[in-house]
Amino acid sequence: MVKQKMSNENQANSGVRQRNCSDKQLVHQVSVTTSITANNSNYSLMEQVVEQSNMQRAWSKVKSNKGAAGVDGLEIKHTQRHLAVNWPAIKEQLLSGRYRPAPVLRVEIPKAKGGTRKLGIPTVTDRLIQQAISQVLQPMFDPGFSESSFGFRPKRSAHMAVEQSQRYFNQGYRWVVDMDLEQFFDRVNHDILMSKIALKIKDTRLLGVLRRYLQAGVLVDGVLSSSPKGTPQGGPLSPLLSNIMLDELDKELASRGHKFSRYADDCNIYVKSQRAGKRVLESISKFLSNVLKLKVNESKSKVDRPWKRSFLGYTVTTNKKAKLKPSKESIKRFKAKVKVLIRIGRGRNLARFIAQDLNPLLRGWANYFSLSETKMIFIELDSWLRRKLRCIRWRQWKRPRIRQRKLIKRGLSPEHAAKSAYNGRGPWFNSGASHMNLAFSRLYFGRLNLISLAQTVSKTDWLK
Repeated sequence: MVKQKMSNENQANSGVRQRNCSDKQLVHQVSVTTSITANNSNYSLMEQVVEQSNMQRAWSKVKSNKGAAGVDGLEIKHTQRHLAVNWPAIKEQLLSGRYRPAPVLRVEIPKAKGGTRKLGIPTVTDRLIQQAISQVLQPMFDPGFSESSFGFRPKRSAHMAVEQSQRYFNQGYRWVVDMDLEQFFDRVNHDILMSKIALKIKDTRLLGVLRRYLQAGVLVDGVLSSSPKGTPQGGPLSPLLSNIMLDELDKELASRGHKFSRYADDCNIYVKSQRAGKRVLESISKFLSNVLKLKVNESKSKVDRPWKRSFLGYTVTTNKKAKLKPSKESIKRFKAKVKVLIRIGRGRNLARFIAQDLNPLLRGWANYFSLSETKMIFIELDSWLRRKLRCIRWRQWKRPRIRQRKLIKRGLSPEHAAKSAYNGRGPWFNSGASHMNLAFSRLYFGRLNLISLAQTVSKTDWLK
């Protein structure tokens, strides 16, 4: 009886061991299958790129961004007809790894801090393919990027980069290493960039297309030049590629314990002393040169107080608790844009000019600088804008006799109007004089729906 009981227990234990073994085998099999599936999906990324819903999303994005034609001369509407006929062949070339992008069209635009920035305009077809690739690659790379990297990433912005810089300053890091990478987008080493991409991407077709985009060449004044290095700005892939390239810089700064904020190739590092800043600038310059083959622009890179430098258009006050405000360079550029518009608006209806030309600029500028905590700058700019508009009115009236009649119509006494109209002074003097302020008050411009910078910025105070 005892032997039989022991035998039954042994059989039961054996069954448990078999079930445990079977469970472990099942878990192992599921794990292996999941791993194989993940690897297979990594090897078949091109299918995800050309998948219909991904391409439709990419086309919507390219259409909304608008933009000029590339070297083929085809704009958005013409490209749509072109793709309706040729997309099946292009898709087959992408899936077979035989697709070759067209060269980019080189244009140059002025940079905010002087010099020019070289832009490469891909064809609309290539912008579509780049956008589709970016939509597949962004979710793969973005989670691994640094928390201090804010440029061209989902749910991140220039405002967040500026706010982080302000926090570091208020924590006592009152020196900044303002680092400028010399011609970053023109100096990117293709082999280094591709090796970083290949760590996550195993689809050789996609790797081939990415390298061919880097080496597609540049068309300048009708002459095709090769591109042995660099990644042209202007295409949808460029921001992601720049973040992949500079992620190693972010990791290096973090491993050293530095406080920094980076937006694309604009990087500020915050330290507690000038001596520490100089040491950091020297060591990071060597790192960039030796590891990433990038060069720091020594003439533009400085170790200085944050209130003497600007970051993404902002600077700070000298208070112990720093306040954000637009930099002098930003205000200068804003005034230059307004002056260009004013020259256009001299012969136009003032209300229409304000609504169609001036307000869009004012709205965009005020929204970007809505983080500002000093209001006087915007009050002064509002006053300057009204004076520029009064100057337009004074010029439109042209003759003293007309000016006298118009001033009387705007409510001035005949004596005051005559004295002002015949004072012999220039338009800018008169636009700031009392007679024009009486004739065209702040309420007048309010009725014309002129956007107030000070009021627009103050509306976001509750967000701060």
